[in-house]
Amino acid sequence: MTTADASTETGQERKAPGRPRNAQADEAILEAVLALLSEGQSAAAISVEAVAAKAGVGKATIYRRWPSKEALLAGAIGAMKGPVPELAGRSVREDLITLLAANRSPRAQKYGRVTACLLPELTRDEELGRMYRAVIEPRRDVMRQVLRRGIESGELRADLDVELTLLMLNGPSMMRSVLPWSPGVPLEGFAEKLVDAVLRGAAA
Repeated sequence: MTTADASTETGQERKAPGRPRNAQADEAILEAVLALLSEGQSAAAISVEAVAAKAGVGKATIYRRWPSKEALLAGAIGAMKGPVPELAGRSVREDLITLLAANRSPRAQKYGRVTACLLPELTRDEELGRMYRAVIEPRRDVMRQVLRRGIESGELRADLDVELTLLMLNGPSMMRSVLPWSPGVPLEGFAEKLVDAVLRGAAA
């Protein structure tokens, strides 16, 4: 084996184990941001230094991934929400339940406190509000598409107010996450009951 071959092989050996560590660092950094928010720190007060210390990484590691604190916060909010669930497309009811059930997942419940801490800041900080909307709007648009598809297929009323229906579906779900004490509305079957309640007025 030549020296060049040995060097190449050594470089490959060093690079391969680095990939999982990078993925773990990404997760640790985002989790650190969410942990600081859930502890009651405001988004404005959170510093890259504090995130680095909590995640156990250097500041340079963070800046290689996110060029600014704002980008880091946006990444954390996106990680908190998780991916949009895949829809079967068989019926409006089934797809709406799938979307709302994702908001009741263990992941969503875990980050409910973060959302509660963020809400006051979203009304005060225009930039933070813009970042939050940029994360959630694609998810809301998926629900819009389901409602519009229902109008076209005849499952829903032709005169349905899509934006109002969107609010009626998402509002209770968010409140159930932020203010979980609601003994008269059990968690089990919540998405199904909410969708059925809305569809009683929205169905064709």
